[in-house]
Amino acid sequence: MKADTHPDYHIIDVKLVDGTVVQMKSTWGGEGDQLALDIDPSVHPAWTGGTSRLMDTGGRVSKFKNKYAGLGF
Repeated sequence: MKADTHPDYHIIDVKLVDGTVVQMKSTWGGEGDQLALDIDPSVHPAWTGGTSRLMDTGGRVSKFKNKYAGLGF
């Protein structure tokens, strides 16, 4: 394996939106740096698997659904 091809994997502090600080391993920043999140992963649908609704009034999604309505989308 080639030397110096992979980034350094170290422990950082991740500050959640509610102020909680969690330690994780990451390639971001340096050892002991703190990453502050803008989005709360405990309630965001991207992490919780929740459903999201598209707010589209006659835009791209509506055109797509109308075009392919017979295919069961």
